[in-house]
Amino acid sequence: MDVGTVGGLMSGLDLVLRGRVVLPDGERLAAVGVADGRIAVVAGQHDAPLAAREDRTLGPDEVLIPGLVDTHVHVNEPGRTEWEGFATATAAAAAGGVTTIVDMPLNSIPPTVSPEALDVKRAAAAGVAAVDVGFWGGAIPSNLGRLRALHDAGVFGFKCFLAPSGVDEFPHLDRAQLDAALDELADFDGLLIVHAEDPDALPHGYGGGRGYAGYLASRPDEAEVAAVEHVVEGVRRTGGGRTSCTCRARRCCPCCGPRRPRGCGSRPRPARTTSLDAASVPDGATRFKCAPPIRDSRNQDLLWEALDDGTIDLVVTDHSPSTVELKTAGGGDFGVAWGGIAGLQLGLAAVWTQAARRGVPLARVVGWMATATARFVGLDDRGAIAPGRRADLAVVAPDAELVVDPARLEHRNPVTAYDGARLRGVVRETWLAGAPVRPGERRGALLDRPVPAVLTAP
Repeated sequence: MDVGTVGGLMSGLDLVLRGRVVLPDGERLAAVGVADGRIAVVAGQHDAPLAAREDRTLGPDEVLIPGLVDTHVHVNEPGRTEWEGFATATAAAAAGGVTTIVDMPLNSIPPTVSPEALDVKRAAAAGVAAVDVGFWGGAIPSNLGRLRALHDAGVFGFKCFLAPSGVDEFPHLDRAQLDAALDELADFDGLLIVHAEDPDALPHGYGGGRGYAGYLASRPDEAEVAAVEHVVEGVRRTGGGRTSCTCRARRCCPCCGPRRPRGCGSRPRPARTTSLDAASVPDGATRFKCAPPIRDSRNQDLLWEALDDGTIDLVVTDHSPSTVELKTAGGGDFGVAWGGIAGLQLGLAAVWTQAARRGVPLARVVGWMATATARFVGLDDRGAIAPGRRADLAVVAPDAELVVDPARLEHRNPVTAYDGARLRGVVRETWLAGAPVRPGERRGALLDRPVPAVLTAP
């Protein structure tokens, strides 16, 4: 970037944004200068002498935040593009202030479990993404022993299930296979996300029905606790690899607190854990079905406490859409309908609505959904408004409200658990690499896992 100072005036900038800004140390008035797609300067006064081709002052109700990084998104293309595809998913991301997503390896056909399948996935995303896209690989029984090749091909890490995933082409690992995966990943410090439900702790013979209480009883928190305890034991044994468990039960938190082994963490699926509770789920309302299930409000309170004390340190949506027909299959039978919630566009509003009620500042929410998520997958060039970072940004009106109309959301199918919800926090504009994301624009890049620099002696 060609940025200079003439007579005390910083010049050569493409853009200056002035107003309230969420910075790494909190929210305050500032001026942010952008050049060549990156943040060139952050001035501590919003009226600082910066010269740019475009100079804009935010409205008094608006705040500038870094673009969110959602590291848990099911896009489903190719193979199940009628559920969701890269064009619609990334348009929904941009509408929700998300500038980077990392796509899950399952629900697409083929699943991303080999370098060849990754090539197929990348080809499907090329040229159609509105925001940047990275990819997870999958760990399933048939590719154990060959995870390094997929790691070297550029995936950010691996996802596995300890209970059936819901799709036949992505089978789950048993305990011995999980241990084998942990051993393999320890050799190259690979990252593993574990869907933490132990099938041995899940009741047998659940026949479905319209009652949500019955579905909740079929996925008890004991199954989550047993799975997390086994993952923690495995990480202690191998002494390597980096592991994160998908948990919704508050009882998992002690397993992942300050005494957890190096690299072992836990995080919620927060568009669910932090804004919905079991009492809000009517019988027959299968749009709320997910696994692990939405639990009670006391469980949610304790998960918020875990966020507050740092036991849980990042927030993602686990956007997992399907067609309306699959989501409502069985006429309200929780045993038949697809289990997954579409929330990519609404993640920030859903979390911020609850955070604001609890007195949590917007800067902390941004830390969980942008800074921590970027750090989690090694994308240190984004996730914060600081000099040298990418100018991936969003303009948010935190006190503005919206009532969710599924038909007006950007994701492919008009069904969501947030139907009719009144949420707080409206994203008014999203910027990718210093330029606004316009409807229909497809400037998103396909990302490989960052490779740490190797320092050599001179």
